[in-house]
Amino acid sequence: MDKIQKWRLILGQESEEKLSQMGNSSLSSEMDLMDKALAAIYNNSENGGGFGKGGNGGSKPVISRWLGDVRSLFDKELVTIIQGDAINRCGIKELLLEPELLESIEPDINLASAILMLKEQIPKSSKQSARIFIKKIVDEINKMFEQDIKRAVTAALNRRKHSPIPSAAALDYKATISKNLKYYNKDLKTIVPEKFYFFDRTSKSAANKWTVILDIDQSGSMGESVIYSSIMSCILASMSSLKTKIVAFDTNIIDLTEKSDDPVDLLFGFQLGGGTNIDKSVAYCQKFIENPSKTLFFIVTDLEEGGNRAALLRRLENMKSNGVTIICLLAISDKGKPYYDAQLAKKVADLGIPCFACIPQLLPKLLERAFKGQDLNYFKQEFENKY
Repeated sequence: MDKIQKWRLILGQESEEKLSQMGNSSLSSEMDLMDKALAAIYNNSENGGGFGKGGNGGSKPVISRWLGDVRSLFDKELVTIIQGDAINRCGIKELLLEPELLESIEPDINLASAILMLKEQIPKSSKQSARIFIKKIVDEINKMFEQDIKRAVTAALNRRKHSPIPSAAALDYKATISKNLKYYNKDLKTIVPEKFYFFDRTSKSAANKWTVILDIDQSGSMGESVIYSSIMSCILASMSSLKTKIVAFDTNIIDLTEKSDDPVDLLFGFQLGGGTNIDKSVAYCQKFIENPSKTLFFIVTDLEEGGNRAALLRRLENMKSNGVTIICLLAISDKGKPYYDAQLAKKVADLGIPCFACIPQLLPKLLERAFKGQDLNYFKQEFENKY
């Protein structure tokens, strides 16, 4: 494909006459399909573009074929952009609720957010297809950081795992062997350990577990953040070394902890839309704090507080002074674009509470540092300098 042909595809059919004077603007059969697929959403002329309006039977098959063409002609990144533009420009959002279309659409977190916001409108015939679509997104994100999160949390929590009390049942074979390799006896052809290492069995008791509370804003602007936060919540809830609580809020509060076994069920438990009362939700979450020094409290929100801001700041200050580790995540987005109330964010940060956006890839590192008690404001600076 030469430059003239590329510009022909970019500018559309109306540019054909002028571009033909500059060189070969004719399109191959494959490029012609591309042109028609793009014209369906980007052609603004009266007679061109669009999927057609009116009638009762033709639009869905046309769009299904269009989706198939787009997926076969463009790479994955472009497909998600074109799909999003089609929904925004052509008014076909309601067609996302059709099962045959959901099966054709390339998994995309923005479309997943739209489906979750429309979930009350999903007809019975499409509910299973909608769940399958959401599960594809969940599986992709899980694959991206599940193992890293578990590894980071385990590494942080096990840093003081050994006990001076000998117990054959609690012997740490791996540490004992690796730390005694220099005492290998050539005559006996075995290691003769100078010191044995034993796991601290009390560290697994309920009283010694860390509590992680995720207080997640489910107002309309938080679609992507809700998806990432929910998946992280389920990963943490699956770890027996933690007690994990999951709360969703707008002006009302929903305790979703019992849905943590299945991230798809958890996501469908959110009610995206509505106002915001952060103070009311934080007050609710305080009842889960048993040992403040072993409590990690995430607030995932845009800080567009509709409740009592002064009361919220007092409550957060009191929790922090009692020893709770508090982190305010303004956005958990793969694009890393924060959106938040800057004035309230500054007041929260002035309390010594880290308040920043964090891309999903850095969540494992953030968790490890939080559990180790390291300076998270330094992590924030490091993150902002790097990204």
